[in-house]
Amino acid sequence: MSVWDAVVGQEATLDPLREAARTQAAMTHAWLIVGPPGSGRSLAARAFAAALQCAQGGCGTCKACVTATSGAHPDVTALATEKVTITVAEVRQLIDEAHSAPTSGPWRVIIVEDADRMTERTSNVLLKALEEPPPRTVWVLCAPSAQDLAITVRSRCRTVALQMPRADVVADILVREDGVEPALALTCARAAYSHIGVARRLARNPEARERRDRLISAVAELRGLGDAVLAAAEMVEVAESQAKAFSEERNAEERAQLHASLGVGDGERVPPALRSQVRQLEEDQKRRATRRKRDVLDRALLDVLSYVRDAVAVRVGSDVELVNEPHRASVERTAAETPLAALVERMDAVGVARERLAGNGAPLLVLEAMAVAFRPQPVG
Repeated sequence: MSVWDAVVGQEATLDPLREAARTQAAMTHAWLIVGPPGSGRSLAARAFAAALQCAQGGCGTCKACVTATSGAHPDVTALATEKVTITVAEVRQLIDEAHSAPTSGPWRVIIVEDADRMTERTSNVLLKALEEPPPRTVWVLCAPSAQDLAITVRSRCRTVALQMPRADVVADILVREDGVEPALALTCARAAYSHIGVARRLARNPEARERRDRLISAVAELRGLGDAVLAAAEMVEVAESQAKAFSEERNAEERAQLHASLGVGDGERVPPALRSQVRQLEEDQKRRATRRKRDVLDRALLDVLSYVRDAVAVRVGSDVELVNEPHRASVERTAAETPLAALVERMDAVGVARERLAGNGAPLLVLEAMAVAFRPQPVG
């Protein structure tokens, strides 16, 4: 057993991290782990942190490995934001920790998940810490791609690029660890683009599979601009309801905890002097809900993109496996009824919609604009 076992399908890719954990000559003070969502960036970062603290380079069983991978090691700090952006204040706090000497292990490791969520100002604050690092501190940044970070930041990091594991590898994990029936496991792994977390959610949650099937069916049955606009509105409504369901209970718990820490009882009004803390919590919760909504919509857009991609594959006669194999009949019908140029236009429209959502575009307007590309066009 090793800490690296948790990072699935990346055996050769992880060699630079393994070598750095084994020998000082291969070590550098800043690393950038990139890869698509679901490729295991955060798992790789934590495995690397554990290997650096472990006398055996990541045995997986010692106290250093167990505490580092679980988030309990005193010399390993990880920032994972649930908001739209990482703030300057959060990065400055990490920099303060980075200048503290390690207390129990040989290294102080600072992990920044979703480093692509740093604004330009935040990146500039981090830059100085990367340019003048303390001798026993290692920064590990995670992002979908190197281009998602400011060039000044990524130029000071050594990059390790992860790839998505194969669908059959993810399916095998679901079968072994979750007891999922093999055919369902493979279907979910393909539908999730080999994202283990999404595949596991689909396999465990029949409602999630049903929602995805409804979305794919809606895309397949679009027969006019009106249908497309209605489908866009439904996507936004589903995203809002999921974000609300995700947030409500947690928000209530956080408010109760804050009121208790401020000495405010149930039903009592918050004193004016303390209201700024309540407002800050509410703003953080709104930002978290916004990100959750965007994440749900982006996942839905990936599902739409997978359907169009399948139609393109069938249209050009490719023998690649379909992501949406259970919907093969409708994929083949769409491929037969739609010109290749129109299918490519739809793929481009989905990509533009994802970019606009990431740029804080109004979800309904963004999806309605995308829907225009889904108008049926006769085959020439």
